[in-house]
Amino acid sequence: MDERFAFLAEWYDPSAALLRRYQLLYYPKDGSVEMFDMKNQRTFLRRTKFDELHPEDLFVGNRVNIFSRQLNLTGYGDQYTANKLGSKKERTLAMIKPDAVTKVGNIIQMIYDANLIVTKAKMTKLTWKQAADFYMEHQSKSFFNNLVQFVSSGSVIAMELMGDEAVTTWRKVLGPTDSGVAQKDAANSLRGQFGTDGTKNAGHGSDSLASAARELEFFFPSTTGHGPSNTAKYSDCTCCIIKPHAISEALTGKILKSIIENGFEISALQMFNMDRVNAEEFLEVYKGVVAEYTNMVDELCSGPCMALEIHATDAPRTFREFCGPADPVVWSQQVSGVPELISQHTIRGKIWEVMKRQSTQRRLPVRDTA
Repeated sequence: MDERFAFLAEWYDPSAALLRRYQLLYYPKDGSVEMFDMKNQRTFLRRTKFDELHPEDLFVGNRVNIFSRQLNLTGYGDQYTANKLGSKKERTLAMIKPDAVTKVGNIIQMIYDANLIVTKAKMTKLTWKQAADFYMEHQSKSFFNNLVQFVSSGSVIAMELMGDEAVTTWRKVLGPTDSGVAQKDAANSLRGQFGTDGTKNAGHGSDSLASAARELEFFFPSTTGHGPSNTAKYSDCTCCIIKPHAISEALTGKILKSIIENGFEISALQMFNMDRVNAEEFLEVYKGVVAEYTNMVDELCSGPCMALEIHATDAPRTFREFCGPADPVVWSQQVSGVPELISQHTIRGKIWEVMKRQSTQRRLPVRDTA
């Protein structure tokens, strides 16, 4: 019998206004899927090959798109799957401190390179009290006040990371707590590259699974509330969406790095999972205007996206110019010399070149909107 992984999944049916529950079966041998209707006790989808679902997408809490249905994976469907996959999917809290926020692109690339994935992210500005509550375990330490003062002095970026031994792996990426030591003993670590001392040391990482659970709940509460507020300014800005396929192809770090290096300020950042209704509403201005509208909606709700507030003078115009043409492939086929121009001067062109080298599917990595 072929190996299979089983997950409990939920799908909200907007037509019937019902939450439908399924068992999702995934067969790694050929990438096929099968779905079983839990309520009606019958097969909903016979075993069918589905190339858009990958083993790395299979973890509790993720949202996957199966033939235009957004399924929330709520639990393991059997003990074999829990034993096989559950122990490999640790979660930890990563925080980029104020001194390294402008290096977010580099840092996210380091996260990808360490075989970790970012499942949640938010830029926020902690109050003194919030920072003190977060570091309450260090309250008796001599460095406590300086640490709280520094962490509350500017924006931070909190992220949930997931992967094999995520707690240990992320702390290894961070390097020694003292940046001076890191620069000597682990020069390629995050603190070795971007830290200054023991407090201004670029990042924070949970030291255990128990600490990770507490710290993730602080920034990304699972019950009530939304955690610390975001940093959106809502003035002199435009919105940029890093699309799901770019995130799944590990292009997020490169995109953020290019945005910052070209003089734009990322004044707010947050990852979202959009359902189809919200995606249709967000893109409604394109309905009946562009032939790709349905495909645009499909893409936006196919996985996590990252919303950015881009702050700059005349941001809508300058950032759209920076992003480049909506379809660089078509333009490059029609205009002589354009591929080189796009690659040199626009984010879509640069990322397009990366995607071609990686032999990925040809879809745009970012969307800009006034």
